[in-house]
Amino acid sequence: MDARGIPVVVMGLGEIGRAIARAALARPDLELVAAVDSDPSLAGRPLGELLGVPAPSVKIAADPKAALAAAKGGVLLLATASTLDAVRPDVERAVRAGLSVVSTCEELAYPWLRHEEDADALDRLCEQRNVAVLGTGANPGFVLDRLAAVLGHATGPVRHVRGLRVVDASRRRAALLRKIGAGLTEDAFHEAAERGEVGHVGLAESAALAATGLGLGVDEVDEELAPLVAEEDARGGPVPVLRGQVAGFTQVARVFADEREVVRLELTIAVDADDPRDEVELDADPPLRLVVPGGVPGDAATAAAVVNAAAAVTELRGLVTVLDLPAGR
Repeated sequence: MDARGIPVVVMGLGEIGRAIARAALARPDLELVAAVDSDPSLAGRPLGELLGVPAPSVKIAADPKAALAAAKGGVLLLATASTLDAVRPDVERAVRAGLSVVSTCEELAYPWLRHEEDADALDRLCEQRNVAVLGTGANPGFVLDRLAAVLGHATGPVRHVRGLRVVDASRRRAALLRKIGAGLTEDAFHEAAERGEVGHVGLAESAALAATGLGLGVDEVDEELAPLVAEEDARGGPVPVLRGQVAGFTQVARVFADEREVVRLELTIAVDADDPRDEVELDADPPLRLVVPGGVPGDAATAAAVVNAAAAVTELRGLVTVLDLPAGR
């Protein structure tokens, strides 16, 4: 690319998309040339006005066609949805326009798990257009998967992986609190879970990534989701949680290979969750256990992961995962 940097487009200007845009503007090796959002009230507004930082000459567009044309040969930074079905049209449009894609879509972190045929088709399209598509973020994309794989470089063969992430949702955005079912009754939580309205998308993908990155194989993946009920009124936060109401959940994803469990990931997100942290433990020789007190900040780390991957993805081809990225920035 020229001295102005790799041209990038940000699509989706919710909280995460705005953080991605700010991070991209701060990178001298990237040039943010366009921003797209489906909200008609944002169309035509200066991007800098929305972000609260300078963004010279960039106005928010509703139609992605011109935006993608302005960044041909560059990268689309996509922050719109969690499922592959939801993002696939935008991903394919960008690929056909000659752009690589880095997305926060959780299912795109390891799309072969739930959408093998669609993933293979997208991989072929990327190869034909000489671009790459990647799903990444804090989780999936780093904490419980890529970090485990990197840790495995310092051990012999790994027999089992245990990952734990505990998030105190008290100070998180209201959208996350809705996703964890904060303030619901237990019955309402289970009904919402049946509709797919609560729970974390991407934990199974993280488990499969960790297993793949450590050479453990993936024969079967299962998940369980259970509500956590508040034992006392919550101290604060944007959604009130009273004693007896749901404060969040614990979700577990397990990978089996050769009829034994090889990966177990546990995610707890709850209002006033005790001892927030991230842990990765490898049963290997030597055994290793890594703890991040307080945990990796999800939103900020997701924005950083997306932007840091933008330059690297231009050197790759096909539908790739974070396991294909260089270990450093």
